[in-house]
Amino acid sequence: MPSYLVQASYTSEALAALMKNPQNRTEVIRKSVENLGGKLVGSWMSFGDQDVVLIIDMPDHVSAAAMVLAACAGGSVRGTKTTLLFSMEEGLGAVKKAATSGYTPVQK
Repeated sequence: MPSYLVQASYTSEALAALMKNPQNRTEVIRKSVENLGGKLVGSWMSFGDQDVVLIIDMPDHVSAAAMVLAACAGGSVRGTKTTLLFSMEEGLGAVKKAATSGYTPVQK
């Protein structure tokens, strides 16, 4: 199952609501991911541009996109960024395959 890094920021309204009524959103996220056939590997709060970081395993890209779209449509998050993750073995396979592509760079 493909893995995805999902980064999101809360809207100011969602942050105000969380400050008024603190709540761990992990189980809500887990249920949504599982309803789409996936698995929540982990969820974290973070400093910087993104407030929330997730690692999710989803059956396919459409399911991953559906999860992110559902979260965005709820109005509590903005500025999501989803990154496909792949194993080191897959990465090495890509490197080896790239070496056989025949691609040539722009000539000066």
